[in-house]
Amino acid sequence: MSLRGEKFLALASLDYADKDIEGLKTIYKNILSQGVHGLCFSPYMDGQEPGDQLSESQVRRRIEIIKPYTNWIRSFSCTEGNELIPKIAKEYGLKTLVGAWLGNNKAINEKEVSGLIELANQGYVDVASVGNEVMYRGDLTEEELLQHIYNVKKSIKNIPVGYVDAYYEFVDRPHITEACDIILANCYPFWEGCDQDYSLLYIKDMYNRALKAGNGKKVIITETGWPNKGTNLEGAFPSEENALKYFINSQQWSKEEGIEMFYFSSFDESWKKAAEGDVGSFWGIWDKNEVLKY
Repeated sequence: MSLRGEKFLALASLDYADKDIEGLKTIYKNILSQGVHGLCFSPYMDGQEPGDQLSESQVRRRIEIIKPYTNWIRSFSCTEGNELIPKIAKEYGLKTLVGAWLGNNKAINEKEVSGLIELANQGYVDVASVGNEVMYRGDLTEEELLQHIYNVKKSIKNIPVGYVDAYYEFVDRPHITEACDIILANCYPFWEGCDQDYSLLYIKDMYNRALKAGNGKKVIITETGWPNKGTNLEGAFPSEENALKYFINSQQWSKEEGIEMFYFSSFDESWKKAAEGDVGSFWGIWDKNEVLKY
């Protein structure tokens, strides 16, 4: 093998040849106990889904569970009880990346944006996200999204404002990239069918493409993760072993390079199965019953 080939494999993944599943769990637990930069917050209990009203008690309980393991929390909406997430998170000393959920309902969008502005001006927001994967889903036109971004930027001060989407959207949509103070990029080697052995190399490439598109702007990885159960997508296979390896690799890389990363996700949520297939229910660090998996 050439030196270049050896270097490629070294970059692609760490060597786990001498580690059985229990050895991986030990490494995983050590990394988690030291704390991660951020976690995507999963507020919905089994039987709930977006549209249901969240109670303060369930939000508080789940924040109390994850608090020892993270410095930041990411929320996705500012309505239906989701507005409680940054408020309670601040009580526990956590920093917040707060999102307004935008879709194809104009009235709901206005309510979400108003909620984000209100939370920001009340001091509950450290980074503001105007929408999540809106371009990916095709819910709004680029011009409609830009109006929302600039509206929020005009309405809040001294808080970075961005938009969350797949890393390549910031390459393909320079007007959106220009509008953002900060680049909030979702990076999922799994969803692009990447073999676990090369997933670390792949996420590095995703991050660097977003970084180049941002032309000097800070890039935060707002979502990444690996499911521990479900159906494979091409060369990407969900398994306990692969979920452990991906968490270990991505966390060690982000800490070594000083890259801010929000891991997806805190808890398994059963409702995701409808949109994502069986893998959708198994991205959590904790299971749907709030039990730490490993």
